[in-house]
Amino acid sequence: MPTLAQVVDVLDELYNPQWAADWDAVGLVCGDPDAEVRRVLFAVDPVSDVVDEAIEWGADLVVAHHPLFLRGVHGVAATTPKGRVVHRLLTHGIGLHVCHTNADAAAPGVSDALAAALGLTELRPLDPHPDVPGLGTGRLGRLPTPEPLRDFGRRVAGALPATAHGVRVAGDPDRVITTVAVCGGAGDSYLDVVRAAGADAYVTADLRHHPASEASEHGDAPALVDVAHWASEWPWLSDAADRLRRRLAERGTTVETRVSTIRTDPWRLHIPGEIADITGEIPGSAMPGDVVPDSVVSSEVRSDQGGSPL
Repeated sequence: MPTLAQVVDVLDELYNPQWAADWDAVGLVCGDPDAEVRRVLFAVDPVSDVVDEAIEWGADLVVAHHPLFLRGVHGVAATTPKGRVVHRLLTHGIGLHVCHTNADAAAPGVSDALAAALGLTELRPLDPHPDVPGLGTGRLGRLPTPEPLRDFGRRVAGALPATAHGVRVAGDPDRVITTVAVCGGAGDSYLDVVRAAGADAYVTADLRHHPASEASEHGDAPALVDVAHWASEWPWLSDAADRLRRRLAERGTTVETRVSTIRTDPWRLHIPGEIADITGEIPGSAMPGDVVPDSVVSSEVRSDQGGSPL
């Protein structure tokens, strides 16, 4: 059975902290390096529901994608949500390790897992790392067979966990998609890079109105597919867990891993409009103040519900 220090050594080999952005906060957050690690839980967010799962399962370590403390703090009192996370982890002898932008840049990393979930091949970095060949943020790839944008949007929706956010698509539904760029997490800062790369479509999260609108105005603009932040990064968890087990096995030891299926996406309720494919002028029945047909109902996604791949 490895120690926490040995597990961290492997994680740092797979996702080198030096690959992280200079503003990021990655690595071991809490835990005794000499403690033995038998069970490792992988999750996108280090939040209270994930801590509950770690305690219930008997995890010795939580590996999270998102940092618990991205900005400087002056205390971790249990009077705050993040302070309570730390106290509960320490009380139950559970360590916390973060692999964030270093996992984004790794090969394979977060965007490789997203691309694989969508069936893309011939992958290469979207924004190559300046110092390490083969690494970088985002991925460019190709679909096995070209397909219309409306079908590609359905492909994305079927490949990722369901969320209240769903999948939003900008572009001509009949446009044929062959080359695809992906970026797990917030990716609107790469819109110009995607257009310069000549991708037919771009799958990412957290696309804001103005950047998406301005990007779509270009004649050579890619179609945009906006998904939930959490859902875009969730596929990486299984890949990271598999790689950790294999690397530890090469060293003659092992751990049990588990991928959290708890949705930590903050949005819980989606209230759809009358039509799903919205084009042109607003129909009268969709104007504010009009009666909503009985057939239009809200959909609620609970944190403990499993999506299509969960």
